[in-house]
Amino acid sequence: MRARKALFTIPLALGLVACGTGSDGGTGADREPVTAAPGTEVTVADVGLGSILVDGQGRTLYAFTKDKEATSNCDAECIAVWPALTSPAPADAGKGVKKSLLREAKQSGGAVHVTYGDWPLYYYVGDMAPGDVNGQGLDGEWFAVSPDGKLVRKSV
Repeated sequence: MRARKALFTIPLALGLVACGTGSDGGTGADREPVTAAPGTEVTVADVGLGSILVDGQGRTLYAFTKDKEATSNCDAECIAVWPALTSPAPADAGKGVKKSLLREAKQSGGAVHVTYGDWPLYYYVGDMAPGDVNGQGLDGEWFAVSPDGKLVRKSV
């Protein structure tokens, strides 16, 4: 937990806004929450961890071990550091992704969270570039997801 709180302050100090209302006038922040655009692709990339799920821009997608049966257990403080992969339209299965595992789950408030197997998918605000895996293994609860839907518990 301490690591998560420490990591939470780093992106905020850098001026990143992981979750907020963005340019719609709510908070005055100039960044939108990390979300998938309609038709966004979930695909596979090979990084130091092996083959993992990434979005269409190559950003690593993570799972939270406290999530159960495609239901998110990430509260507001958690979402600020681990923004959910959401989409107004179903995400597309890219090369290497099992289409049968790529689904969506309605969360409280009506958001549609992209899931893979039983895992809701998240970004990590500490990942600054495609291929970054800075969230891997944090707090022993956050792991990249392999194309077979299992958590990659390997270290970087």
